[in-house]
Amino acid sequence: MDYLIFAIISYLLGSIPSALIVGKSIYNIDVRQHGSGNLGATNAFRVLGVKAGSIVTIADILKGTVATIIPILLAAEVYPLLIGLFAVLGHTYPIFAKFKGGKAVATSGGIILAVSPLLFLIVIATFIITLYISKYVSLSSMVTGLVSVLMAFLLQEEIGLIVIMSVLAIFVLYRHSENIKRIKDKTEPKIKWM
Repeated sequence: MDYLIFAIISYLLGSIPSALIVGKSIYNIDVRQHGSGNLGATNAFRVLGVKAGSIVTIADILKGTVATIIPILLAAEVYPLLIGLFAVLGHTYPIFAKFKGGKAVATSGGIILAVSPLLFLIVIATFIITLYISKYVSLSSMVTGLVSVLMAFLLQEEIGLIVIMSVLAIFVLYRHSENIKRIKDKTEPKIKWM
C-alpha cells in the first residue's frame, strides 16, 4: 500500500507543468504553442529566455529530488529511487497537461541529486561541457544519461542506483528518438545563447 501512495504522490509532483506555469503566469505565453511545443526546460529556454528557462530547470530538477526524498524523510518502507521514477513519468506524461510533458532529463537529474550530490555535479558538468562543444541540447542530454551510468559504476554507487539510472538513460534516449533523426539529417536546432 505504501508503494501505491508514494507512487501517486510522486507522479502528481512530477506532473506539475513548470514550463506552462512560468510561461503563463509571468509571460502570458503558453509554451506548448511555441518552439517544439514541449513542456520541458529546453523549450522554456527557447521560448521564454534564459531566466525563465533556468527557473523551469530548477523546478523540474526539484520535482525528482523532492519525490525521492519524501519517503526517506518519512522512513517509509519503500525504495526511494523507485518512487522517484514516478516523478519522471509524471513530468513526461503529466495528468495536469493532457499527458504531454518534457523529455525526462531534469527530473531524472533530480533523482540523482537526492541520493548522490557528487554524481549530480558530474552529471551537470558533463551536460554543460557537451552542450558547449556541440550546441545540441538533445545530444547533451543523451550523452549525459550514458555518462551518468558509467560514472555511477566507476564511483561504485549502490547497484539500485546504477539500475535506475540505466533505465532512465534508456528512457531519455527513447524520448529523444526524433532528435536523433534530426541530428543525423542536420536539421536539429542548435542553441544560440551559449
